[in-house]
Amino acid sequence: MSLMVVSVVCVGFFLVQRTCPYTGGQDKTFLSVQPSALVPQGGHVTLRCYYRRGFNNFTNFTLYKDDRSHVPIFHNRIFQQSFLMGPVTPADAGTYRCRGSYPHSPTEWSALSDPLAIMVTGVHRKPSLLALPGPLVKSGETVTLQCSSDIVFEHFFLHSEVTFEKPLHLVGELHGGGSQANYSINSTTSDLEETFRCYGSVTHSPYVLSAPSDPLDIVITGRLPSGPCHPRRNLQMLRFFPYRTLPVVRPE
Repeated sequence: MSLMVVSVVCVGFFLVQRTCPYTGGQDKTFLSVQPSALVPQGGHVTLRCYYRRGFNNFTNFTLYKDDRSHVPIFHNRIFQQSFLMGPVTPADAGTYRCRGSYPHSPTEWSALSDPLAIMVTGVHRKPSLLALPGPLVKSGETVTLQCSSDIVFEHFFLHSEVTFEKPLHLVGELHGGGSQANYSINSTTSDLEETFRCYGSVTHSPYVLSAPSDPLDIVITGRLPSGPCHPRRNLQMLRFFPYRTLPVVRPE
């Protein structure tokens, strides 16, 4: 029996009977998703399982969906290098973990990774996103980002590509027959000059999200940009180093 067949049989026994040895390796296990954990309904994502602080990917790995049973989503199926998920449906939304076998020891399987949330978007009608008092924010001031909807969403997720590494979860509150959630940020502690969107979801399926809100651009006023070649910074420099007109020498 080849090592591959042995590993498959071993994994099967571990999952069903928990009698297979050599599990729970010491290396930290990571599950990654590309291009994003926010996946439009019908879209595709690629999942990879890593170890050693994310520098090495497992050649073979299994996937688990968190439902307290830790049973793989594909019984006795081992993925090689990566797994392309899609086209995704609301049933694919949820948290996932992975467990991999080490190249130097195919029968030794790692511990489960930390959970990774896959959020399927575009299922509900989009909410609104406002900046209060407005999207033009003076340097040092606080701005409140408000997600709201006429649908009763128990959860809102605020997302940006810079400020939040992953969508920020906000608890929805009842408001005027619908729901809303607020999040305040001070422009002195955060780089707010970017684009934000928000999503909504309900309690019984928190990772099945609405379509994204219209994008909201926040602009910080009253401070110099950090780049040395930005036009506003150059104009400021001209106040200290004005151009001088040279005298015109005319021929006699």
